[in-house]
Amino acid sequence: MFTTFRGGSSGAWRVISLSPVIGEPLPPVPSLSVTHSAAISLPLLPSQTSWRLAGVASHVRYVERTEKQALVAAQAGLGRPEATHAALIPIKKSAAWWDLTQNERRRIFEDKSRHIADSLKYLPAIARQLYHSRDLGEPFDFLTWFEFAPEHAELFEELVAQLRGTEEWSYVEREVDVRLVREKV
Repeated sequence: MFTTFRGGSSGAWRVISLSPVIGEPLPPVPSLSVTHSAAISLPLLPSQTSWRLAGVASHVRYVERTEKQALVAAQAGLGRPEATHAALIPIKKSAAWWDLTQNERRRIFEDKSRHIADSLKYLPAIARQLYHSRDLGEPFDFLTWFEFAPEHAELFEELVAQLRGTEEWSYVEREVDVRLVREKV
């Protein structure tokens, strides 16, 4: 199942900020739409979409059995009514990251950066989903999607700051931070 994020003039999510963290920015847009489909969703009309990013949710990588069990037990699902705030953070890692073996990436990801262990305390307040894009020829390797209630906004800032301070993040060569609020239906 593919997920497509379209930045443009319409969508269920209103963009409240769009900031480059490292590297090239994305063009500014007022709205974001998110679609799930069997194929990568293309824009209906080019004038309605400024940019499109696609990815696929895959099996969890770089985890051991106990870590996976802890994640499954703690995480909340997406689409909760109270989770009216979101963040889309596309990330591209450097060639140096991809030149590492899977075991070397695992050591940096968890043994050194404690990506899973330190992030567990933010669940279930913050729901998250990782979409893989690297093998789809997309401009980013990963599309990270987070949803949370307004009262957890500071908690989300703490999580993002923690992750960006790790050794793992030293391999990021492009990152854009898109903050969103769900439009009322």
